[in-house]
Amino acid sequence: MTSRTERAEPVGERGGRAGVPERVRELVLGARLVLWDFDGPVCRLFAGHPAARVAGELVAWLEGTGFKDLLTREEQSHPDPMVLLGAVNRRHRRSDLVAEFEERLTREELRAVPTARPTPYADPLIRTWTALGTGLAITTNNSPRVVSRYLATRGLLDCFAPHIYGRTRDPHLLKPDPHHLNRALDAVGAAPGQALMLGDSPADAAAARRAGVPFLGYARNGRKEEQLRSAGEDVLVHSLEAVLRVVREERATRE
Repeated sequence: MTSRTERAEPVGERGGRAGVPERVRELVLGARLVLWDFDGPVCRLFAGHPAARVAGELVAWLEGTGFKDLLTREEQSHPDPMVLLGAVNRRHRRSDLVAEFEERLTREELRAVPTARPTPYADPLIRTWTALGTGLAITTNNSPRVVSRYLATRGLLDCFAPHIYGRTRDPHLLKPDPHHLNRALDAVGAAPGQALMLGDSPADAAAARRAGVPFLGYARNGRKEEQLRSAGEDVLVHSLEAVLRVVREERATRE
């Protein structure tokens, strides 16, 4: 059963078999390689370890080191630790401070793994796509160490490994930069048009656009839908159940 914020119906163009818009179906069936964002489409990483609390602790650490003033007043109260990492990196790029900040963020992400909440339908979708022989990769702004640990807890690591591309010590390469997407495409030997990016943020959409990869937005609630639509994206699903339906139908036709 889906929750009120995890509606099963796709967004946008109506019609198509099983209620799935034809554009969604075309994107899903045309993908030789699916590039997943992690926090959102695979799981809610900070479901039990709030990102806002992590951000506050990182700001407190910066204050203790005497570097709090690197952040604007607005940034100091921002609830997204990734925003803080980007801000520190812009003002102290490739410094020991950035490296330490990134490592502290990674530790907090690792602490969040045990209480992360799997995205509804993500696990069976991953397994079904794998059974079909579709290549899967993670392209995320989170630490690859965190991704690997979470996937291992779900028995999903073999569905992606070794194609897990995440944050490095150079935050300048985070999405919306297409660096991680290009790494995945090069490693698998797939052309951009043969891939599909499954993401839930404007940064995901922008990275896909810059890499030339088709994009399918996952809008689990109204806020996410508004963000993606404002970024110019209109091929969206409210729930991964819609995608799973298409993939299961395709698997059934091959059996």
